[in-house]
Amino acid sequence: MALKYLTSASYKEEVEKSKIPVIIDFYADWCGPCRMMSPVFEALSLEYTNKLKFLKLDTEAETELAQNFEVMGIPALLVFNKGKEVGRIVGFAPREHLKQKIDNILASL
Repeated sequence: MALKYLTSASYKEEVEKSKIPVIIDFYADWCGPCRMMSPVFEALSLEYTNKLKFLKLDTEAETELAQNFEVMGIPALLVFNKGKEVGRIVGFAPREHLKQKIDNILASL
C-alpha cells in the first residue's frame, strides 16, 4: 500500500472511518531523525498491507492537527483504532525495534 499524506480535510475519512488500524508519522522536512525514519516507515508500510494503514502528516503544514494530538517531539508515530489513539512511539527507532513496538500495539487491540 502506498503511503498517503494526511491533511485536516482528509482526517475523518482516513482515520476515523478506517476499517483497519492507522499509524500516522508526524514529521517535518527539516527534522533529521524524521528523514531517517521515512525509509523505515515506508518499508514497514509494505509489510502491513491490509493490516495497518500508513499515513504521513507534515507538522509544518498541519500544525493544528499536531497540536490537537499534543505532539511535542518528532518523529512521532501515533496509532489509531476506530478513531481513538491506542499507541504512540516517539523518536527514531531502527526497523526491527519499530516493528516490535507496532506488533505489540496491534496485539493489544
